[in-house]
Amino acid sequence: MAVATVAARYAKSLLNLAQEQGMTETMYKDMQFFKNTVEQSRALMLMLKNPIIRAEKKSAVLTAAFTNRVDPVTMAFFQIIARKNREGIMDAIADQFISQYNKLKSIERATVITTVPLTATQREKFEAMVMKTTGCKLVELEEKLDSNLIGGYVLRLGDRQVDDSIRSQLNDLRLKFLN
Repeated sequence: MAVATVAARYAKSLLNLAQEQGMTETMYKDMQFFKNTVEQSRALMLMLKNPIIRAEKKSAVLTAAFTNRVDPVTMAFFQIIARKNREGIMDAIADQFISQYNKLKSIERATVITTVPLTATQREKFEAMVMKTTGCKLVELEEKLDSNLIGGYVLRLGDRQVDDSIRSQLNDLRLKFLN
């Protein structure tokens, strides 16, 4: 079975449990913490994905790393995943959980790439643009800087992209002159 499918099922189960227990926000923060920790620690991620390392060792590492930092229910979930030998997809489960949580709460994630940091008014305009396009209630806007754009912006929203950068406009002009 595909990793994404299995991860989505585990994430859905965890989200349902979180809703039943009334701890959706806590579980969301724990999953974000786990995802950030794994992204920052390549060694931890490689250890979890390594099939040679025994499940007991992985479980012990998870316990040592997260016991005092996440809710006991989240820790119990990590232990269940470890017992099922699914440690290698824990990052995918966290991604799926965050994605399903965002869908549940009508939160849309977008990325804006510019040459200079956004001002508060520009940030509000981008958030309004995303809200109008998607009909969501809340926008999480990730800002990235790229000096190669020369000017303008690139807005990424899921699998859609609006490229209103000077670099893109110059490339379009170059193609017109070549034709």
